[in-house]
Amino acid sequence: MSERIYAPGESYVYPLILKKLLNTPLTYAPETEIVYSDRSRYTYRNLNDRIQCLAGGLDRLGVQKGDVVAVLDYDCPRYLECFFAIPMMGAVLQTVNWRLSSEQIVYTLNHAEARTIITHADFLPLIKTVHSQLHHLKTLIIINEDATAIDATLLVDADYEDLLASASASYEFPDLDENTKATTFYTTGTTGDPKGVYYSHRQLVLHTLSVSIVSSAYHTISRFRSNDVYMPLTPMFHVHAWGFPFVATLLGAKQVYPGPYEPEKILRLIETEKITFSHCVPTILQMIITNPLAKEVDLSNWKVVMGGSQLPKGLARQAMQLGIEIHAGYGMSETGPVMTTATPNESMLDWEGDRYLNIITKTGKPLPLAEVDVVDANVQGLPHDGETTGEVVMRSPWLTQSYFKAPEKTKELWRKGWLHSGDVGHMDEYGYLQITDRIKDVIKSGGEWVSSLDLENIMSQHEAVLESAAIGIPDKKWGERPMMIVTLKPEYRGKISAADFKAYMLDSAKNGKLPKYGVPDRYEFVESIAKTSVGKLDKKVLRKQFSFKL
Repeated sequence: MSERIYAPGESYVYPLILKKLLNTPLTYAPETEIVYSDRSRYTYRNLNDRIQCLAGGLDRLGVQKGDVVAVLDYDCPRYLECFFAIPMMGAVLQTVNWRLSSEQIVYTLNHAEARTIITHADFLPLIKTVHSQLHHLKTLIIINEDATAIDATLLVDADYEDLLASASASYEFPDLDENTKATTFYTTGTTGDPKGVYYSHRQLVLHTLSVSIVSSAYHTISRFRSNDVYMPLTPMFHVHAWGFPFVATLLGAKQVYPGPYEPEKILRLIETEKITFSHCVPTILQMIITNPLAKEVDLSNWKVVMGGSQLPKGLARQAMQLGIEIHAGYGMSETGPVMTTATPNESMLDWEGDRYLNIITKTGKPLPLAEVDVVDANVQGLPHDGETTGEVVMRSPWLTQSYFKAPEKTKELWRKGWLHSGDVGHMDEYGYLQITDRIKDVIKSGGEWVSSLDLENIMSQHEAVLESAAIGIPDKKWGERPMMIVTLKPEYRGKISAADFKAYMLDSAKNGKLPKYGVPDRYEFVESIAKTSVGKLDKKVLRKQFSFKL
């Protein structure tokens, strides 16, 4: 109960803050489990106790309102505890992408002014290396789940579990202003330093409510409800694992956290814990369903939301053949992130074949309270005819309002009242958005635009292709020409040539799937394709890599 004394007739102004989300599972599902791989399981009631103990322990270590507490950890219930405890006490949670270079990690910690770091023991060598460069660091908390010997030369102020064990499960979380900064993280671009994105309590609560509605209320596929078993396969450091841990907690759903992503372990968890709902980037799904164990595990009850990059139709077909219920979604670090979902409207549920596949692999239709449009260079709306392309712009009550300490970058992000995505796309008559490319990734050949995403989508449907990427490479005559970088399925290696792929793409052009000028001339076979730290195709690296081979 709040300690504030109210005058007679004075109403309670209800703030949209994260602590209010916890009330529902504690009422509806207090004994539902939260599982950490094969390491632990406890209930929502225990989660609430641990959240209060964590806040009490941080308070005792001197963490104050407005302080930034950075976390480096794998996907686990501890991270969920941090998702709530740190913002609820008025501090700011910084989720650190530990896959970045050490220089980028130092930059993000210093730029965010992180005073406290909570880190898994696996990342201690990194922290030790950069410790002297962290200008604001005051307190270091270690997560030592395997009783690792700690280097005595590195000052550790507390052990995570000891910190919780020594605190009381009765922390009084304040009623914060709903616009209080709750979380921050950094998004990496193609040039320059990472950009700081941050969200208030109000923005996170509204995003959670909207995703909950679109995921559960409409009569469509892949519904996410309280009786589902949830396992995130998007890193929790990446845009709050797309916000779904907050949604799962609000619903009181059973949650299962896998720790480091290992295909066999994930498949075993799907089997033993009866996982029914996940989300991931295409690279992760590809890794899981091509593992030999996928043929032995029943995946017919698994629903998967795909994002981070386009869902290739070939991958969608593979997943559906295994019984997986799949669809795409779309968003950005700057949008909370979810803005659209490619679930079919009720009238589309009986569609079959390519017609159905074309819907679930689209970028999708806007969430409730989200507005998405395509505009010309003057930010004027374009026809929703499924053909006319322009830049994708967005509005919603949870979008990033500015980059942290980066006013010039903010001016590029927001123009004429719209958040500018940097993506090119079109909208159809049903209101479904289709991203056709990033502005910087469009291939400009002889004055014509060629969509790299269209090329990758067509290539994904070839039986020999495991993964592909399309880039533009310099050409003296045409300015740029498209090139395909391809990873083959093991059984096709050495049995298929570049000429075979060019013939396949020419057939696709004859069938109207792409313009003839868009057929790539060059095909490079590789063992693996460069990815960013969150599993997206790294076109910047690929362009640099293959330009040297011209």
